[in-house]
Amino acid sequence: MYGWHLKILRVNLTTKKVTQEDVDPKIARDYLGGRGWAIHYLYKEMDPMADPLSPENMLIFATGPLTATPAPTGNRYMVVTKSPLTGALAHSNSGGEFPTWMKRTGFDMFIFEGKSSEPVYLFVNEDQIEVRSAAHVWGKDTHETTDILKAETSADARVACIGPAGENLALMAAIMNDKHRAAARSGVGAVMGSKNLKAVVAMGNKNPPLFDAEGMRALSVDTSKNVGADVKKGSNMRIYGTSYVPQVTNTLGILPTRNFLQGTFESVNNIDGDALKNQYLIRHTPCYRCPLSCGRLTEVPDGPYKGKGEGPEYETISSLGTGCGVSDLAALLKANYLCNEYGMDTITTGMTIAAAMEMYEKGYIPESVIGQPLKFGDHDAMIEMIRKMAYMEGFGKDLAQGSYRLAEKYGHPEIAVTTRKQEFPGYDPRGSQGMGLLYATSNKGASHMEGDVAYEEVFGVPVKENPLTTEGKPELVKHFEDSFALMDSSGLCVFVAIRYAFSKDRMILPQRLADMMNLSTGADYTPEEALKAAERVYNLERMFLLKAGSTEDTLPHRMLHEPLPDGPAKGKVVELDKMLPEFYQLRGWDEKGVPTKEKLKELGLPLI
Repeated sequence: MYGWHLKILRVNLTTKKVTQEDVDPKIARDYLGGRGWAIHYLYKEMDPMADPLSPENMLIFATGPLTATPAPTGNRYMVVTKSPLTGALAHSNSGGEFPTWMKRTGFDMFIFEGKSSEPVYLFVNEDQIEVRSAAHVWGKDTHETTDILKAETSADARVACIGPAGENLALMAAIMNDKHRAAARSGVGAVMGSKNLKAVVAMGNKNPPLFDAEGMRALSVDTSKNVGADVKKGSNMRIYGTSYVPQVTNTLGILPTRNFLQGTFESVNNIDGDALKNQYLIRHTPCYRCPLSCGRLTEVPDGPYKGKGEGPEYETISSLGTGCGVSDLAALLKANYLCNEYGMDTITTGMTIAAAMEMYEKGYIPESVIGQPLKFGDHDAMIEMIRKMAYMEGFGKDLAQGSYRLAEKYGHPEIAVTTRKQEFPGYDPRGSQGMGLLYATSNKGASHMEGDVAYEEVFGVPVKENPLTTEGKPELVKHFEDSFALMDSSGLCVFVAIRYAFSKDRMILPQRLADMMNLSTGADYTPEEALKAAERVYNLERMFLLKAGSTEDTLPHRMLHEPLPDGPAKGKVVELDKMLPEFYQLRGWDEKGVPTKEKLKELGLPLI
């Protein structure tokens, strides 16, 4: 088979035994790769009711059939596990350079089981596979760890690792690769820390052979030219990364402000893309083989927030910035750098601090518990809370559990803006109804990366959908959820792959991805088969979710019962009850959101 190695590396961390397995070509084709392969193995081999931080949980790194190919942005991998934040499914995506180097080891997927009795890291250089001591890097941040492990292995290696947050089992801990890129959401870094696995170091030259290398190069060149033409037109993404988005969402009144108490932020000009570009931007930073180059290397050259790193991108600005009422850009950059170094998801980190700020201001959590005042807009307090969360110090222990558990502990669960205990990203769904349905039904809890209908509701790509209406949103959300499952399984970045969906023809995206995967693997997918495989992946995730006990598709109190007080969507709540029944029907699920026997049979999935 081409495109895939059809090889899995399985590491039992308890016994330090490493084994290699072949993948059934039918399973490879039916589940695509990446996210699809991972959920197949997770569902087949693990009890969904297992404690996420126990040795019984599995941690899977998985690449796709377009990873390490000439396909533009064919450089993504998925981290799939049971989430300690949500108690349900986690699948987090990352780019950088590590995914390509991981696949060049000659393996498509790494599966970690059990728990090491001491800190270790995995080193894989093709046939040289070693579980090594990580005692000397335990306690170090992600940047230090990366530098040390590259120095003792090879400058040609690439590193994915956790920082103090993952070691200390903070539930918003991320896995950082190449220092600045993150498999961030759902606490995947805490799972890695629970296994005493500090890092994975990968290198090699085993690129998978392509079924049609000449055809793949030609299609890749054409795709790069099309993306490049957009860049030359002055694409906001190329100029600002995603830091231009605050102005868009602020204009629509859906920019999360002060823990979603508002939808507009009065000081947005202080922390938007222009401010970042004019004050702190050094240069663009692309992932490997990316023609878009949406990353940003930035630096605060002096002062109390001195530092250098990548970002912030939109989600960080909307969580640690507007979500916390913070308008000091230098402080926001410092907070972003610290999250990367400690290994923390900026969305859950920022919105948990935001929830604590609201509870402090309303008198629900006293200053004596926090150890200091914690008001909206206090950027120094925010930075201090980040440190305390990473090191489980004082009130940081409460914050490190996420906003759902924090609000529940202090008697005000209505303050937490979460779905499946995971914090909302940067689009207030009261002014973007499709995003509300997406957050409610997402297999991994609130996430725009589960099927970002904001492309149409917010940005008008390919067509502008009215964000305030519920009409047509169930079909739109289903289409985007399946499309994102396809992209995540293929190994292609959403930012480039989604461009194929920039058409009223819903089959353009599966057609283009099927073309690329066929050139890579020779699997001869039709676009219908590719989309059906993605739907199979999504439904199998749903089955895992249900067996893990996460059975309710709903939204938090604020979204359903507290109308937006400002902006164009003033007075709106999410009208979830108008969308959910039709969504279930389109999915082939019953009235409780359970896949029917007919749907499971159609997809070739086991009955629940």
